[in-house]
Amino acid sequence: MSIELENLQNALISAIKSQVQDQDIAVAFSGGLDSGLVAAIAKDYARSVTLYTSGKDKSYDVVMAQEMSEQLGLPWLHIPLTKENIEPRLREMISITATSSPLTLSFELPLFFVCRTVREKYVLGGQGSDELFAGYSKYIGLTDEELDRMRKADLGKLISSTIPHETKIADHFGKKILYPYLDPLVAMQVNAMDLKELKPVDQDHRKMLLRQIARNLGYPFIADKKKKAAQYGSGTMDLVREVAADKGMTYSQLVEQIYKEIFE
Repeated sequence: MSIELENLQNALISAIKSQVQDQDIAVAFSGGLDSGLVAAIAKDYARSVTLYTSGKDKSYDVVMAQEMSEQLGLPWLHIPLTKENIEPRLREMISITATSSPLTLSFELPLFFVCRTVREKYVLGGQGSDELFAGYSKYIGLTDEELDRMRKADLGKLISSTIPHETKIADHFGKKILYPYLDPLVAMQVNAMDLKELKPVDQDHRKMLLRQIARNLGYPFIADKKKKAAQYGSGTMDLVREVAADKGMTYSQLVEQIYKEIFE
């Protein structure tokens, strides 16, 4: 293992340890690389770790999360998303956050269900991993300059838009979301790496640094996981589109109508 990768691994472990030590921790758990790795590290330091997956029955995330929870030996709870509960929760989230972006709302619904359900105060998440470690498909094939510019722009959106949205949700339910991938020391170590270590050459070689860390720590089943976007892996997008279609609308039109009902 290179000294740079070792420094990054130590920074990530230190960030998670400092956030979870001797606490009861809920993990917003998709069964993928990002949440799997933070859960695996957290279980060495937290008082307790419970995995929570919100999703449609038999959705990709639910199936993968149940499988990985057994491999990790950690308790797991499925929080069902259904046609019956998705619109009330969507309305509730819009009223709490005043968010009107259909895309943001769709990928934040699973976390909303988690924050609304868990008994633990602290919710550990994997946000920031895709931006920091170049995990998005759109990063494949970019030049160094393009990748650097796009990562910075996406991190800016995460910090200025996504995190404030999630903070409103957490505050409403008396929770605190933990973001170890956004820890300054982790970011510093990533930015010290050669950009070629981050650049994904294809779909199967995204976030290779995190995959290497997972293998180093003895979790090859985490390193090998493939991931879908939250709104698709959880089945959220299918559900909200079905609910909207039943009303003769698109999903975007449904969000617009709900927003107007609440705020106008």
